[in-house]
Amino acid sequence: MNRNKLSKRLLALSAAMTMALCQSAFAGETVELNLQDAMTRAFNTNPAISIAGYEVKSAKATLDAARSSHLFSINAQHVTQRGGYDDDRYATTIVKNGGNIDLVTVNTGKQIGNSHTNAITASLPIYTGGKLRGATRQAKANYKATLEGKQLAYNTMRSTVTNGYCTMLQADNLQKLGRESVERLADHLKNVEAQYEVGVVAKVDVLRSQVELANAKQSLIQAENAYQISEANLNRIVGLPMDTTLKLDNILDYVPYENDMAYCLDYAAKNRPELEQARQGVEAAKGALMVARSGHMPQVAATASQAWSDSNWPGDENGNWGVGVSVNFNVFDSGVTLSKIHGAQADLAKAEETYRDTVDAVNLDVRSNYLGLREAEKRIHTTQTTVEQAEEDYRIAKLRYMNGVGTNTDVLDAQVALTDAKTNYLQALYDYKTCMTDLETAIGVPMQFPTAVTVEPKLAEAEKAVNEKAEEE
Repeated sequence: MNRNKLSKRLLALSAAMTMALCQSAFAGETVELNLQDAMTRAFNTNPAISIAGYEVKSAKATLDAARSSHLFSINAQHVTQRGGYDDDRYATTIVKNGGNIDLVTVNTGKQIGNSHTNAITASLPIYTGGKLRGATRQAKANYKATLEGKQLAYNTMRSTVTNGYCTMLQADNLQKLGRESVERLADHLKNVEAQYEVGVVAKVDVLRSQVELANAKQSLIQAENAYQISEANLNRIVGLPMDTTLKLDNILDYVPYENDMAYCLDYAAKNRPELEQARQGVEAAKGALMVARSGHMPQVAATASQAWSDSNWPGDENGNWGVGVSVNFNVFDSGVTLSKIHGAQADLAKAEETYRDTVDAVNLDVRSNYLGLREAEKRIHTTQTTVEQAEEDYRIAKLRYMNGVGTNTDVLDAQVALTDAKTNYLQALYDYKTCMTDLETAIGVPMQFPTAVTVEPKLAEAEKAVNEKAEEE
Protein backbone atom coordinates (compact mmCIF):
# COMPACT_ATOMS: atom_id res chain seq x y z
CA MET A 1 0.00 0.00 0.00
CA ASN A 2 1.53 3.37 -1.04
CA ARG A 3 1.77 6.42 1.20
CA ASN A 4 -1.17 8.17 -0.47
CA LYS A 5 -3.54 5.26 0.18
CA LEU A 6 -2.29 4.94 3.76
CA SER A 7 -2.97 8.63 4.40
CA LYS A 8 -6.48 8.33 2.98
CA ARG A 9 -7.18 5.32 5.14
CA LEU A 10 -5.99 7.02 8.32
CA LEU A 11 -8.00 10.13 7.49
CA ALA A 12 -11.17 8.14 6.84
CA LEU A 13 -10.69 6.07 9.99
CA SER A 14 -10.21 9.21 12.09
CA ALA A 15 -13.38 10.77 10.68
CA ALA A 16 -15.39 7.60 11.23
CA MET A 17 -14.22 7.23 14.82
CA THR A 18 -15.01 10.89 15.54
CA MET A 19 -18.51 10.50 14.15
CA ALA A 20 -19.10 7.31 16.11
CA LEU A 21 -17.87 8.75 19.39
CA CYS A 22 -19.87 11.95 18.97
CA GLN A 23 -23.09 10.31 17.82
CA SER A 24 -24.58 10.35 21.31
CA ALA A 25 -24.09 14.09 21.51
CA PHE A 26 -26.35 14.86 18.54
CA ALA A 27 -29.44 16.73 19.60
CA GLY A 28 -32.73 14.94 19.30
CA GLU A 29 -31.43 11.40 19.71
CA THR A 30 -34.02 8.98 21.06
CA VAL A 31 -33.00 6.10 23.32
CA GLU A 32 -35.26 3.29 24.46
CA LEU A 33 -34.32 2.48 28.03
CA ASN A 34 -35.49 -0.19 30.43
CA LEU A 35 -34.45 -0.29 34.06
CA GLN A 36 -31.67 -2.85 33.50
CA ASP A 37 -30.16 -0.80 30.68
CA ALA A 38 -30.30 2.29 32.88
CA MET A 39 -28.50 0.39 35.64
CA THR A 40 -25.77 -0.80 33.28
CA ARG A 41 -25.14 2.65 31.83
CA ALA A 42 -25.04 4.27 35.26
CA PHE A 43 -22.68 1.65 36.69
CA ASN A 44 -20.32 1.99 33.72
CA THR A 45 -20.20 5.80 33.70
CA ASN A 46 -20.82 7.07 37.24
CA PRO A 47 -17.57 8.00 39.06
CA ALA A 48 -18.92 6.90 42.47
CA ILE A 49 -18.57 3.24 41.44
CA SER A 50 -15.01 3.75 40.17
CA ILE A 51 -14.01 5.61 43.32
CA ALA A 52 -15.30 2.77 45.51
CA GLY A 53 -13.27 0.28 43.47
CA TYR A 54 -10.08 2.30 43.82
CA GLU A 55 -10.61 2.59 47.57
CA VAL A 56 -10.76 -1.21 47.80
CA LYS A 57 -7.53 -1.58 45.82
CA SER A 58 -5.78 0.98 48.01
CA ALA A 59 -6.91 -0.72 51.24
CA LYS A 60 -5.87 -4.14 49.89
CA ALA A 61 -2.39 -2.81 49.10
CA THR A 62 -2.11 -1.41 52.63
CA LEU A 63 -3.14 -4.78 54.08
CA ASP A 64 -0.58 -6.61 51.93
CA ALA A 65 2.12 -4.23 53.14
CA ALA A 66 1.13 -4.78 56.79
CA ARG A 67 1.26 -8.55 56.37
CA SER A 68 4.62 -8.40 54.59
CA SER A 69 6.11 -6.40 57.47
CA HIS A 70 6.05 -9.63 59.55
CA LEU A 71 8.58 -11.21 57.17
CA PHE A 72 12.29 -10.63 56.78
CA SER A 73 13.69 -7.71 54.84
CA ILE A 74 17.00 -7.32 53.01
CA ASN A 75 18.74 -4.00 52.60
CA ALA A 76 21.69 -3.39 50.27
CA GLN A 77 23.89 -0.32 50.63
CA HIS A 78 26.85 1.13 48.79
CA VAL A 79 28.83 4.18 49.91
CA THR A 80 31.59 5.87 47.91
CA GLN A 81 33.40 8.84 49.37
CA ARG A 82 36.66 10.76 49.22
CA GLY A 83 38.13 12.44 52.25
CA GLY A 84 40.99 12.91 54.67
CA TYR A 85 42.19 14.90 57.70
CA ASP A 86 42.23 18.69 57.87
CA ASP A 87 45.83 18.66 59.24
CA ASP A 88 48.85 16.47 58.70
CA ARG A 89 48.92 13.28 60.71
CA TYR A 90 52.02 11.86 62.41
CA ALA A 91 52.83 8.26 63.26
CA THR A 92 55.53 6.94 65.56
CA THR A 93 57.45 3.89 64.41
CA ILE A 94 60.22 1.76 65.94
CA VAL A 95 63.52 1.75 64.08
CA LYS A 96 66.43 -0.59 64.97
CA ASN A 97 69.76 1.19 64.92
CA GLY A 98 72.40 -1.49 65.51
CA GLY A 99 71.73 -2.78 68.95
CA ASN A 100 69.58 0.20 69.81
CA ILE A 101 65.90 0.82 69.22
CA ASP A 102 64.83 4.35 68.28
CA LEU A 103 61.35 5.87 68.11
CA VAL A 104 60.92 7.87 64.92
CA THR A 105 57.96 10.20 64.17
CA VAL A 106 56.86 10.15 60.53
CA ASN A 107 54.59 12.70 58.83
CA THR A 108 51.87 10.69 57.05
CA GLY A 109 50.22 13.75 55.57
CA LYS A 110 46.49 14.43 55.45
CA GLN A 111 45.79 10.89 54.22
CA ILE A 112 43.41 12.02 51.46
CA GLY A 113 41.98 9.10 49.51
CA ASN A 114 38.92 7.13 48.37
CA SER A 115 36.86 4.61 50.26
CA HIS A 116 34.22 2.23 48.89
CA THR A 117 31.91 0.28 51.18
CA ASN A 118 29.26 -2.34 50.33
CA ALA A 119 26.90 -3.96 52.82
CA ILE A 120 23.95 -6.35 52.73
CA THR A 121 21.83 -6.56 55.87
CA ALA A 122 18.91 -8.92 56.54
CA SER A 123 16.55 -8.47 59.48
CA LEU A 124 13.58 -10.39 60.83
CA PRO A 125 11.26 -9.00 63.51
CA ILE A 126 11.01 -11.38 66.48
CA TYR A 127 8.96 -9.38 68.94
CA THR A 128 7.39 -5.94 68.47
CA GLY A 129 5.08 -5.74 71.47
CA GLY A 130 2.00 -5.96 69.24
CA LYS A 131 3.02 -3.21 66.83
CA LEU A 132 2.97 -5.31 63.67
CA ARG A 133 -0.01 -7.37 64.78
CA GLY A 134 -1.96 -4.22 65.59
CA ALA A 135 -1.07 -2.59 62.26
CA THR A 136 -2.22 -5.72 60.41
CA ARG A 137 -5.46 -5.82 62.38
CA GLN A 138 -6.11 -2.18 61.58
CA ALA A 139 -5.34 -2.63 57.87
CA LYS A 140 -7.54 -5.73 57.66
CA ALA A 141 -10.46 -3.92 59.26
CA ASN A 142 -10.05 -0.97 56.91
CA TYR A 143 -9.97 -3.33 53.92
CA LYS A 144 -13.19 -5.02 55.01
CA ALA A 145 -14.76 -1.61 55.53
CA THR A 146 -13.90 -0.57 51.96
CA LEU A 147 -15.46 -3.79 50.65
CA GLU A 148 -18.65 -2.84 52.46
CA GLY A 149 -18.26 0.67 51.08
CA LYS A 150 -18.14 -0.74 47.57
CA GLN A 151 -21.30 -2.74 48.22
CA LEU A 152 -22.91 0.39 49.67
CA ALA A 153 -22.00 2.30 46.50
CA TYR A 154 -23.69 -0.44 44.43
CA ASN A 155 -26.83 -0.36 46.57
CA THR A 156 -26.97 3.43 46.54
CA MET A 157 -26.55 3.54 42.78
CA ARG A 158 -29.40 1.06 42.36
CA SER A 159 -31.61 3.29 44.49
CA THR A 160 -30.55 6.42 42.62
CA VAL A 161 -31.22 4.91 39.20
CA THR A 162 -34.53 3.33 40.18
CA ASN A 163 -35.84 6.47 41.84
CA GLY A 164 -34.73 8.63 38.92
CA TYR A 165 -36.39 6.19 36.52
CA CYS A 166 -39.63 6.18 38.52
CA THR A 167 -39.60 9.95 38.89
CA MET A 168 -39.55 10.36 35.13
CA LEU A 169 -42.36 7.82 34.73
CA GLN A 170 -44.40 9.65 37.35
CA ALA A 171 -43.78 12.99 35.65
CA ASP A 172 -44.87 11.46 32.35
CA ASN A 173 -48.06 10.11 33.94
CA LEU A 174 -48.85 13.49 35.46
CA GLN A 175 -48.39 15.34 32.19
CA LYS A 176 -50.64 12.79 30.46
CA LEU A 177 -53.20 13.31 33.19
CA GLY A 178 -52.88 17.07 32.68
CA ARG A 179 -53.62 16.64 28.97
CA GLU A 180 -56.67 14.53 29.81
CA SER A 181 -57.91 17.26 32.12
CA VAL A 182 -57.40 19.93 29.45
CA GLU A 183 -59.21 17.81 26.87
CA ARG A 184 -62.18 17.20 29.21
CA LEU A 185 -62.48 20.86 30.07
CA ALA A 186 -62.12 21.89 26.42
CA ASP A 187 -64.93 19.51 25.41
CA HIS A 188 -67.06 20.77 28.27
CA LEU A 189 -66.44 24.40 27.23
CA LYS A 190 -67.66 23.59 23.73
CA ASN A 191 -70.88 22.19 25.17
CA VAL A 192 -71.33 25.22 27.43
CA GLU A 193 -70.73 27.65 24.56
CA ALA A 194 -73.18 25.74 22.36
CA GLN A 195 -75.85 25.93 25.05
CA TYR A 196 -75.07 29.59 25.64
CA GLU A 197 -75.57 30.32 21.93
CA VAL A 198 -79.12 28.97 22.10
CA GLY A 199 -79.80 30.76 25.38
CA VAL A 200 -79.99 27.71 27.62
CA VAL A 201 -77.22 28.74 30.06
CA ALA A 202 -75.92 32.05 31.36
CA LYS A 203 -72.70 33.82 30.39
CA VAL A 204 -71.26 33.05 33.82
CA ASP A 205 -71.10 29.34 32.94
CA VAL A 206 -68.96 30.15 29.90
CA LEU A 207 -66.64 32.38 31.89
CA ARG A 208 -66.27 29.86 34.69
CA SER A 209 -65.49 27.07 32.20
CA GLN A 210 -62.91 29.25 30.44
CA VAL A 211 -61.20 30.02 33.74
CA GLU A 212 -61.04 26.34 34.68
CA LEU A 213 -59.60 25.47 31.26
CA ALA A 214 -56.95 28.17 31.61
CA ASN A 215 -55.98 26.86 35.05
CA ALA A 216 -55.74 23.32 33.68
CA LYS A 217 -53.47 24.51 30.86
CA GLN A 218 -51.23 26.21 33.39
CA SER A 219 -51.00 23.00 35.41
CA LEU A 220 -50.18 21.11 32.21
CA ILE A 221 -47.32 23.52 31.44
CA GLN A 222 -45.90 22.90 34.91
CA ALA A 223 -46.26 19.13 34.49
CA GLU A 224 -44.50 19.21 31.12
CA ASN A 225 -41.67 21.25 32.59
CA ALA A 226 -41.33 18.80 35.50
CA TYR A 227 -41.16 15.96 32.96
CA GLN A 228 -38.34 17.63 31.03
CA ILE A 229 -36.38 18.22 34.24
CA SER A 230 -36.83 14.59 35.34
CA GLU A 231 -35.73 13.40 31.88
CA ALA A 232 -32.59 15.53 32.02
CA ASN A 233 -31.86 14.25 35.53
CA LEU A 234 -32.16 10.62 34.43
CA ASN A 235 -29.89 11.35 31.46
CA ARG A 236 -27.32 12.71 33.88
CA ILE A 237 -27.57 9.64 36.11
CA VAL A 238 -27.09 7.16 33.26
CA GLY A 239 -24.43 9.20 31.48
CA LEU A 240 -26.37 10.36 28.41
CA PRO A 241 -26.48 13.89 26.93
CA MET A 242 -29.02 16.08 28.67
CA ASP A 243 -31.13 16.60 25.53
CA THR A 244 -31.55 12.87 24.83
CA THR A 245 -35.19 11.80 24.43
CA LEU A 246 -35.92 8.75 26.54
CA LYS A 247 -38.58 6.08 26.08
CA LEU A 248 -39.04 4.07 29.26
CA ASP A 249 -40.83 0.87 30.19
CA ASN A 250 -43.61 1.46 32.70
CA ILE A 251 -42.67 -0.21 35.99
CA LEU A 252 -45.07 1.76 38.20
CA ASP A 253 -47.26 -1.17 39.10
CA TYR A 254 -48.34 -2.80 42.32
CA VAL A 255 -46.50 -5.96 43.39
CA PRO A 256 -47.33 -7.09 46.95
CA TYR A 257 -44.44 -7.05 49.44
CA GLU A 258 -44.69 -10.17 51.61
CA ASN A 259 -42.04 -9.56 54.29
CA ASP A 260 -42.97 -8.14 57.69
CA MET A 261 -41.19 -5.62 59.91
CA ALA A 262 -39.38 -8.24 62.00
CA TYR A 263 -37.90 -9.85 58.88
CA CYS A 264 -36.70 -6.50 57.58
CA LEU A 265 -35.03 -5.55 60.86
CA ASP A 266 -33.33 -8.93 61.15
CA TYR A 267 -32.16 -8.83 57.52
CA ALA A 268 -30.77 -5.32 57.97
CA ALA A 269 -28.85 -6.37 61.09
CA LYS A 270 -27.05 -9.01 59.02
CA ASN A 271 -26.65 -7.29 55.67
CA ARG A 272 -26.66 -3.49 55.97
CA PRO A 273 -23.20 -2.34 54.79
CA GLU A 274 -23.06 0.63 57.17
CA LEU A 275 -23.35 -1.71 60.17
CA GLU A 276 -20.41 -3.82 59.05
CA GLN A 277 -18.43 -0.68 58.30
CA ALA A 278 -19.08 0.53 61.85
CA ARG A 279 -18.03 -2.87 63.24
CA GLN A 280 -14.81 -2.75 61.26
CA GLY A 281 -14.27 0.79 62.51
CA VAL A 282 -14.19 -0.63 66.05
CA GLU A 283 -11.73 -3.33 64.95
CA ALA A 284 -9.48 -0.76 63.30
CA ALA A 285 -9.50 1.35 66.46
CA LYS A 286 -8.50 -1.68 68.53
CA GLY A 287 -5.59 -2.33 66.16
CA ALA A 288 -4.48 1.29 66.44
CA LEU A 289 -4.55 0.99 70.24
CA MET A 290 -2.29 -2.08 70.03
CA VAL A 291 0.17 -0.09 67.92
CA ALA A 292 0.17 2.77 70.43
CA ARG A 293 0.75 0.45 73.39
CA SER A 294 3.66 -1.22 71.65
CA GLY A 295 5.65 1.96 72.30
CA HIS A 296 6.15 0.77 75.89
CA MET A 297 7.37 -2.67 74.76
CA PRO A 298 10.83 -3.77 73.54
CA GLN A 299 11.41 -4.22 69.82
CA VAL A 300 13.46 -7.36 69.12
CA ALA A 301 14.82 -8.36 65.72
CA ALA A 302 17.31 -10.88 64.35
CA THR A 303 19.95 -9.47 62.01
CA ALA A 304 22.62 -10.81 59.65
CA SER A 305 25.07 -8.71 57.66
CA GLN A 306 27.89 -9.04 55.16
CA ALA A 307 30.09 -6.05 54.34
CA TRP A 308 33.08 -5.20 52.14
CA SER A 309 35.32 -2.15 52.06
CA ASP A 310 38.28 -1.05 49.96
CA SER A 311 40.00 2.07 48.70
CA ASN A 312 39.62 0.85 45.14
CA TRP A 313 36.37 0.58 43.17
CA PRO A 314 34.06 -1.25 43.61
CA GLY A 315 35.05 -1.91 47.21
CA ASP A 316 34.65 -5.70 47.26
CA GLU A 317 37.66 -6.55 49.40
CA ASN A 318 38.15 -6.92 53.16
CA GLY A 319 34.88 -8.73 53.71
CA ASN A 320 33.37 -9.15 57.14
CA TRP A 321 30.12 -10.61 58.41
CA GLY A 322 28.01 -10.73 61.52
CA VAL A 323 24.82 -12.24 62.94
CA GLY A 324 23.00 -11.24 66.06
CA VAL A 325 19.93 -9.92 67.81
CA SER A 326 19.02 -6.26 68.28
CA VAL A 327 16.85 -4.98 71.11
CA ASN A 328 15.39 -1.50 71.13
CA PHE A 329 13.55 -0.28 74.22
CA ASN A 330 12.07 3.16 74.79
CA VAL A 331 13.10 4.13 78.32
CA PHE A 332 11.80 7.70 78.36
CA ASP A 333 10.09 9.84 75.71
CA SER A 334 8.58 12.67 77.77
CA GLY A 335 5.10 11.10 77.65
CA VAL A 336 4.78 10.84 73.85
CA THR A 337 3.82 7.15 73.91
CA LEU A 338 1.38 7.65 76.78
CA SER A 339 -0.34 10.47 74.89
CA LYS A 340 -0.66 8.26 71.82
CA ILE A 341 -2.27 5.56 73.97
CA HIS A 342 -4.78 8.03 75.42
CA GLY A 343 -5.64 9.25 71.92
CA ALA A 344 -6.11 5.69 70.64
CA GLN A 345 -8.37 4.88 73.62
CA ALA A 346 -10.52 7.92 72.82
CA ASP A 347 -10.72 6.86 69.15
CA LEU A 348 -11.84 3.39 70.23
CA ALA A 349 -14.57 4.81 72.46
CA LYS A 350 -15.70 7.04 69.59
CA ALA A 351 -15.82 4.06 67.19
CA GLU A 352 -17.93 2.08 69.68
CA GLU A 353 -20.37 4.98 70.07
CA THR A 354 -20.48 5.38 66.29
CA TYR A 355 -21.44 1.72 65.96
CA ARG A 356 -24.20 2.09 68.55
CA ASP A 357 -25.54 5.20 66.80
CA THR A 358 -25.40 3.44 63.43
CA VAL A 359 -27.49 0.56 64.78
CA ASP A 360 -30.19 3.00 65.93
CA ALA A 361 -30.07 4.93 62.64
CA VAL A 362 -30.43 1.73 60.59
CA ASN A 363 -33.38 0.54 62.68
CA LEU A 364 -35.10 3.91 62.23
CA ASP A 365 -34.38 3.90 58.50
CA VAL A 366 -35.86 0.43 58.09
CA ARG A 367 -38.95 1.25 60.13
CA SER A 368 -39.58 4.52 58.29
CA ASN A 369 -39.33 2.96 54.84
CA TYR A 370 -41.37 -0.09 55.83
CA LEU A 371 -44.18 2.05 57.28
CA GLY A 372 -44.02 4.32 54.24
CA LEU A 373 -44.38 1.28 51.99
CA ARG A 374 -47.41 0.02 53.87
CA GLU A 375 -48.99 3.47 53.86
CA ALA A 376 -48.56 3.74 50.07
CA GLU A 377 -49.98 0.24 49.69
CA LYS A 378 -53.14 1.23 51.55
CA ARG A 379 -53.48 4.38 49.48
CA ILE A 380 -53.25 2.36 46.27
CA HIS A 381 -56.28 0.30 47.28
CA THR A 382 -58.36 3.28 48.44
CA THR A 383 -57.50 5.60 45.55
CA GLN A 384 -58.14 2.89 42.97
CA THR A 385 -61.74 2.68 44.15
CA THR A 386 -61.96 6.47 44.35
CA VAL A 387 -60.93 6.81 40.70
CA GLU A 388 -63.77 4.54 39.61
CA GLN A 389 -66.23 6.50 41.71
CA ALA A 390 -64.93 9.85 40.43
CA GLU A 391 -65.22 8.72 36.81
CA GLU A 392 -68.81 7.71 37.36
CA ASP A 393 -69.57 10.95 39.20
CA TYR A 394 -68.11 13.01 36.35
CA ARG A 395 -70.10 11.07 33.76
CA ILE A 396 -73.36 11.62 35.65
CA ALA A 397 -72.67 15.31 36.28
CA LYS A 398 -71.91 15.84 32.59
CA LEU A 399 -75.12 14.08 31.51
CA ARG A 400 -77.22 16.02 34.02
CA TYR A 401 -75.79 19.30 32.77
CA MET A 402 -76.42 18.43 29.14
CA ASN A 403 -80.01 17.52 30.01
CA GLY A 404 -80.54 20.75 31.86
CA VAL A 405 -80.99 19.27 35.33
CA GLY A 406 -77.44 19.87 36.62
CA THR A 407 -75.23 22.91 37.04
CA ASN A 408 -71.94 23.88 35.50
CA THR A 409 -70.43 23.94 38.95
CA ASP A 410 -71.34 20.28 39.42
CA VAL A 411 -69.46 19.34 36.24
CA LEU A 412 -66.40 21.40 37.09
CA ASP A 413 -66.28 20.07 40.64
CA ALA A 414 -66.61 16.52 39.34
CA GLN A 415 -63.78 17.19 36.86
CA VAL A 416 -61.52 18.48 39.64
CA ALA A 417 -62.40 15.51 41.83
CA LEU A 418 -61.60 13.09 39.01
CA THR A 419 -58.25 14.74 38.33
CA ASP A 420 -57.40 14.70 42.03
CA ALA A 421 -58.40 11.04 42.36
CA LYS A 422 -56.22 9.98 39.42
CA THR A 423 -53.34 12.11 40.70
CA ASN A 424 -53.58 10.53 44.14
CA TYR A 425 -53.64 7.05 42.60
CA LEU A 426 -50.55 7.73 40.48
CA GLN A 427 -48.81 9.28 43.49
CA ALA A 428 -49.59 6.21 45.58
CA LEU A 429 -48.10 3.92 42.90
CA TYR A 430 -45.01 6.10 42.69
CA ASP A 431 -44.59 6.25 46.47
CA TYR A 432 -45.02 2.49 46.74
CA LYS A 433 -42.35 1.77 44.14
CA THR A 434 -39.82 4.24 45.54
CA CYS A 435 -40.49 3.11 49.13
CA MET A 436 -39.86 -0.49 48.08
CA THR A 437 -36.55 0.51 46.49
CA ASP A 438 -35.59 2.55 49.53
CA LEU A 439 -36.56 -0.32 51.81
CA GLU A 440 -34.35 -2.74 49.88
CA THR A 441 -31.49 -0.28 50.29
CA ALA A 442 -32.32 0.22 53.97
CA ILE A 443 -32.18 -3.50 54.79
CA GLY A 444 -29.07 -4.02 52.64
CA VAL A 445 -30.32 -6.22 49.80
CA PRO A 446 -27.06 -6.65 47.83
CA MET A 447 -26.84 -5.21 44.34
CA GLN A 448 -24.45 -6.93 41.95
CA PHE A 449 -22.52 -5.03 39.29
CA PRO A 450 -24.59 -5.44 36.10
CA THR A 451 -23.03 -7.01 33.04
CA ALA A 452 -21.28 -4.40 30.94
CA VAL A 453 -22.70 -3.59 27.52
CA THR A 454 -21.18 -1.74 24.59
CA VAL A 455 -22.69 1.72 24.76
CA GLU A 456 -21.31 2.79 21.38
CA PRO A 457 -21.60 -0.30 19.10
CA LYS A 458 -21.33 1.75 15.90
CA LEU A 459 -17.64 2.48 16.46
CA ALA A 460 -16.58 -1.06 15.52
CA GLU A 461 -18.92 -1.00 12.51
CA ALA A 462 -17.44 2.28 11.30
CA GLU A 463 -13.90 0.96 11.61
CA LYS A 464 -14.85 -2.21 9.74
CA ALA A 465 -16.37 -0.17 6.91
CA VAL A 466 -13.21 1.95 6.60
CA ASN A 467 -11.02 -1.16 6.46
CA GLU A 468 -13.18 -2.67 3.70
CA LYS A 469 -12.99 0.55 1.70
CA ALA A 470 -9.21 0.67 2.09
CA GLU A 471 -8.90 -2.91 0.87
CA GLU A 472 -10.92 -2.05 -2.23
CA GLU A 473 -8.58 0.83 -3.01
